[in-house]
Amino acid sequence: MTDLPGIVVTGASGRMGRMLIEIVTASERAQLIGALERPGHAWIGADVGEAMGGAPIGVVVSDDPLEQISQAHAVLDFTAPAATVDFASLAAQARCVHVIGTTGLADEDLAKINAAARHATIIRAGNMSLGVNLLVQLTKKVAAALDEDYDIEVIETHHNKKVDAPSGTALMLGQAAADGRGVSLQQYSDRGRDGITGARTAGHIGFSAIRGGDIVGEHDVMFATAGERIILRHIASDRAVFARGALKAALWGQGRKPGEYDMLDVLGLNEN
Repeated sequence: MTDLPGIVVTGASGRMGRMLIEIVTASERAQLIGALERPGHAWIGADVGEAMGGAPIGVVVSDDPLEQISQAHAVLDFTAPAATVDFASLAAQARCVHVIGTTGLADEDLAKINAAARHATIIRAGNMSLGVNLLVQLTKKVAAALDEDYDIEVIETHHNKKVDAPSGTALMLGQAAADGRGVSLQQYSDRGRDGITGARTAGHIGFSAIRGGDIVGEHDVMFATAGERIILRHIASDRAVFARGALKAALWGQGRKPGEYDMLDVLGLNEN
């Protein structure tokens, strides 16, 4: 199996980290060669299979990203903005594929990731699932077909441990709606309604975030006008859809020239 692409998973103990490890370990097209956690974590030095409650798989959890990423063909990264920016720099040095599912990235984070993409193949998306990326395309097409008489609202629902809002997927959908309308999402975005807000501004794109329980992810895009509503919906019931998409991206990225790509590129859905 040494000829298979070697994958490093960051944030190994997290919800997505565990799922990514399971998907890569089960794959016949890639091999898990590294698992990363923050310094001081209880898993450091343990076999990641045993740390996850199963049989050993011969991969020891490390807190040394430089050593791990330097040996990788790809890094699967669903962690936090500051960590992701650091991993992007290391991936650029190693000339390996960096698949980023991290959300909540600020403009300065994105600028650093873009700089790293001059040397690394970076595939970044707010959501790695096929269904969501199809929803993005549908949202853009419907928004382009309907005028400002149709209010657009993006409603997202996630588990109670999620720390950022709106979700990365909601922002993807909002951007698709803005692109369809030919407007700037930054200028036409409505968020955080509370109190006496006044009537809705025509043409704006609204966001609503719901947090509760262990909900994996639900996203609706509603186009509402007098007398009718059109609702586009995606429901994820298993994080495996995101992990499979991330692995697909890592494999697609092998041999690609440096640059920043997204899942529409991976899936052949990009219209550009």
